[in-house]
Amino acid sequence: MTTIRVRLTLTYSGLFLLTSVVLLVTVNLLLYQALRTRIARLPVAPAAPPAPGTTAGRLPPRPPLPDLVDDVIGYQWEVTALTVGILTLVSLVVGWLVAGRILRPLHRITATAQRLSLSTLHERIALAGPEDELKELADTFDAMLDRLERSVAAQQRFIANASHELRTPLAVQRAAIEIGLPEDVGEIRSTLLLHNRRAESLIDALLVLAQAEHGLDGRSPVALDQVVRLAVAEGGSDGVTVTVRTEPFVVEGDPVLLNRLVTNLLDNAVRYNRPGGTVEVALSRGVLTVRNTGPHVLQEDLGDLFEPFRRLHTARGRGAGLGLSIVAAIAKAHGADVRANPNPGGGLELVVVFAGSGDAPPAGGDGGLTR
Repeated sequence: MTTIRVRLTLTYSGLFLLTSVVLLVTVNLLLYQALRTRIARLPVAPAAPPAPGTTAGRLPPRPPLPDLVDDVIGYQWEVTALTVGILTLVSLVVGWLVAGRILRPLHRITATAQRLSLSTLHERIALAGPEDELKELADTFDAMLDRLERSVAAQQRFIANASHELRTPLAVQRAAIEIGLPEDVGEIRSTLLLHNRRAESLIDALLVLAQAEHGLDGRSPVALDQVVRLAVAEGGSDGVTVTVRTEPFVVEGDPVLLNRLVTNLLDNAVRYNRPGGTVEVALSRGVLTVRNTGPHVLQEDLGDLFEPFRRLHTARGRGAGLGLSIVAAIAKAHGADVRANPNPGGGLELVVVFAGSGDAPPAGGDGGLTR
């Protein structure tokens, strides 16, 4: 791929060389024509007789003037070719340096744009220099960041307010159901409590999804193998056998969000399974793999699996369809990659590849746990 610096260098060098070649060729041609014209105007001198006592032809005769002009112009063309070659090298070096200096502000703008995330929106380019097009571009980018930062701050305030305003009525509603309705009213009390818990779970999932999509405000070393084992120990199996094998691996990230990532993967593997099925969890060299048994899944059904409110339709699968979208958002916030593959014998394989893992395939690690 040809960069703009290379194109600018070639453009500068080409224009410089074209001007130099035209100038040198024009000078040579004009010099040749002028010498020919001047020589043609010179008077022809008569041949002098040899001096007494000398022999004619003892000294070599001088070359005719037209031949002398050809020799001079030939030498001039040789010098011109050498000069053009040297100028080619000089123009390429100078053009490369000049293009780099001109593009330096663009590199600064690009570096800032690549470094920015939702947690570093306070940074600005703050380009100093003359009021030219590059300065105008940097100022426009900074103004856009100002607007984006205000929008994200407003979104954070909305999430915080929504968390309080939505959770409080649900908590009051659940307390009213548990206290105000006796247990002998039949299924009404259980149904109301079930829907209340589902609403709370949906709100919690939406808030976690919004937090993950916002990015990480801070990072700390997290032992991912311990997170995996804790999530397996605390999770429900629902009649499904869960086996886990882990290797030590540390991730720079948020421990709460990473725990939610592993928990959602396990819940998804257990929920979308068959009675008496199995779930295999493996962490090896930074690659987390969760594989379960279950109904056959077609490859074309996996396209929107990580989108919110999307889920595979299975007999045991019920929920809001936010579990894997939360997994994808948390993985993206930690610089990890998520992919899904259908198992040949049925079920699904979900793989999370964390940064620094080398994308290595999972293998049996140090010790195993079966639940």
